[in-house]
Amino acid sequence: MTGQAGTDRVLIEQADGVMTLTLNRPDKKNALTRAMYKALAEAIESADADPAVRCILIQANGDMFTAGNDLSDFAEVAAGDGAATQAREGGNPLLMALGRSKTPLVAAVHGRAVGIGVTMLLHCDLVYVAEDALLTTPFVNLALVPEAASSILLPARIGHARAFAMFVLGEAVNGATAAEWGLANAAVPAGEVRAKALAAARAVAARPPSAVAITRALMRDAGAIAAQMQREFGHFSAQLKSPEAREAFAAFAEKRAPDFSKAAT
Repeated sequence: MTGQAGTDRVLIEQADGVMTLTLNRPDKKNALTRAMYKALAEAIESADADPAVRCILIQANGDMFTAGNDLSDFAEVAAGDGAATQAREGGNPLLMALGRSKTPLVAAVHGRAVGIGVTMLLHCDLVYVAEDALLTTPFVNLALVPEAASSILLPARIGHARAFAMFVLGEAVNGATAAEWGLANAAVPAGEVRAKALAAARAVAARPPSAVAITRALMRDAGAIAAQMQREFGHFSAQLKSPEAREAFAAFAEKRAPDFSKAAT
C-alpha cells in the first residue's frame, strides 16, 4: 500500500514486511521541514506498534538524499522568531523516534547527505551508499553542535579524529570511504543503491522477528542514547540563539564567509 503521514513530502509504502519511507522534496534537495520530521517520527513509531512491519527502509527521491534541516527554520530561531523558537522547544520528534525505535532500520543513500542526513544513519542497522555519495556534518560551520547522539555514536563508529574532522572542519566523506570506515555496509553504483537496500530490508524482514528485535536491543544502549540526545539538545538550543549562529546564518544568506571574531560570546 501507499500512504501519506501529515505531508506529501514523505511517501510511505508497505509491502513484504518492509515499510519504505521516501523523502520527497527534491525541489528543495530534500531539506527537512518540521512537518517532515513529524511525519517520519510518526511512521517509525507506527512501525514499532505494527507486527506486520519488520523492517524500515529510508530513501529519497531526486538527486540527493537530504540537504539536512531546512536552514530557514534555524535562521528564524537565530533571529529571535518567538514562534519558531517555541516550535523547537520540544525537540526534534524524528531524533527521539530514532533513539527509541525497535524496528530495524535500513538506509539507501545517494547524492549528498548533510547534517541529520548523516547522523540518522548512525541509528540505522544497515546502510548502503552510492560510491559517489558525499556525507557531511557541518554543524560547527553553522555555529551549532552535533545532535541525534552523534557526538558519541560517530566517534564510536569511526574514531575521534575522523569524527572531529567531520564535525568541526566539516570535512566531506565519499561513499567508498564511508564504507571503508564502517559508516556504511557497502558502497555501490548509484543506480544500484535502492535495490541493494531493499533486498537487505527484505532479508531482515524474513528473519525471526523476536530474535531480530532482541539482538538489536542488546546492541544498543537506548538509555545512554536518550540521555546524550537531551544533553546535545540543551547545547544545540543555546547555540541556535547565540551571536555566533546569527552571524553564521547572516553570512549564509548574504553568501559571504562568516566572521566569528565579531560575534560576542
